[in-house]
Amino acid sequence: MKCPFCGHSETPVTETRMAEDGDFIRRRRQCAACEKRFTTYERPDLNFPAIVKKDGRRIEFEHAKLLASMNLALRKRPVSTEQVDSAIERIEEKLLNLGLREVLSTRIGELVMRELKKLDKVAYVRFASVYRSFEDIDEFKTLVDEVRR
Repeated sequence: MKCPFCGHSETPVTETRMAEDGDFIRRRRQCAACEKRFTTYERPDLNFPAIVKKDGRRIEFEHAKLLASMNLALRKRPVSTEQVDSAIERIEEKLLNLGLREVLSTRIGELVMRELKKLDKVAYVRFASVYRSFEDIDEFKTLVDEVRR
């Protein structure tokens, strides 16, 4: 594993931990050259279903895109990285458990909204307002009223 700071190829593992659910291994490494520490995660390489967009295009599932979407909704909200990672793991697990070769992007959006609703109501409203493409303030008000209940 190359050091992300200096690019040196010798980065011995200083600590290894199994995730609580056993789905991945967390490794702490320290660069032999610059001595900076960083974390790597080892998880199985899985085949996710293709994502079918609203316009009919098919794209590959991207973990980074899912993470970016959730982080955007959660920007400046009091939610830990661990909570976000757990939510993403649950979404990915549901996608894999579907056993389908293709999944509609709307289904993923619904999974994200469900997880955001559990994590942070403001982030949920942020995501839902963009995802559902509200046309007027009444639709937004209805969503906020739903969250308050």
